[in-house]
Amino acid sequence: MEILAFGVQADERPLIERAFAGHHDVHCLDVFLTEDTAPIARGHGIVSTSVNCGLGDGVLRTLAAGGTRMIAQRSTGFNNVDLPVAERLGMTVARVSSYSPYSVAEFAWTLAMAVNRRVVRASTRTRDFDFRLDGLMGRDLHGRTVGVLGTGKIGEAFTRIAHGFGMRLLGWDVAEDPACRDLGMAYVAKEELLAEADLVSLHVPLMPETQHLLDAAALKAMKDDAILVNSSRGGLVDTAALVAELREGRFTGVGLDVYEAEAGLFFLDKSLEAIADDTLARLVTFPNVLVTSHQAYYTEDAVGQIVGTTVRNVLDYLAGRRSENVLVPRS
Repeated sequence: MEILAFGVQADERPLIERAFAGHHDVHCLDVFLTEDTAPIARGHGIVSTSVNCGLGDGVLRTLAAGGTRMIAQRSTGFNNVDLPVAERLGMTVARVSSYSPYSVAEFAWTLAMAVNRRVVRASTRTRDFDFRLDGLMGRDLHGRTVGVLGTGKIGEAFTRIAHGFGMRLLGWDVAEDPACRDLGMAYVAKEELLAEADLVSLHVPLMPETQHLLDAAALKAMKDDAILVNSSRGGLVDTAALVAELREGRFTGVGLDVYEAEAGLFFLDKSLEAIADDTLARLVTFPNVLVTSHQAYYTEDAVGQIVGTTVRNVLDYLAGRRSENVLVPRS
């Protein structure tokens, strides 16, 4: 059987091809799965997708009509998949339940340190042989307060690094993590965390309950000189409200690896096109904002684990086995 993989990055392709070697043939495409590209999958019983592939009603119906019966999502998040529709169509959907939490946690800290110490601005200056320090002053994080929204595996890894910096630890989650408690984290209400934290980092999944977790009111509750980092899901932050706060001169720095309207933009080369998204276009103009294109997970370790789990999900499906990765079981 040949598996069709959509949205495959150049660095990811050899990992996927090696992982499936000896099991099944895999055809990798760099295009993302959309209503326009879904007909390409005709005749492929199994399709693999990435987090920015849209699997809404129309796409799923096209896939089902073309013979696709299994979708192997190469990500932990699955808010891009209409699971009830997939179930009605008799399609099995599996995801990667977990991968290296250090990849995302370490990158979140990369963003935090980059905006705090003005690394991008400094690098741009030195390329022009401008070696002044004006405007590059940062702050020690040692002794300051970090607020971690979401203390699952990634949030815990982020917290361990914060503990190494010698920071005061505040956490918010529906369930407390014993390991974070042991590190000295105090769990508080979200409002208290936002009001006291010098650095706020988001590590929660995107669900209806967490959509715009940081809305206009929550952003206003943060310190004027706080640092905000989001390496989880773009929809957790009301970006229009964030832009409004930045226009008021608030926040020492904002590091975003995700954006709520990133589908159709991130992972693609848009450098020769006019960007119609006015919010994103304005966001990237702020000197204290750093935007990267959903690369926090993108390490050899994490991608290798993602690909390995994807292969196991496919083999489990063909063998009639079910694991914790299955979101919609085989009918």
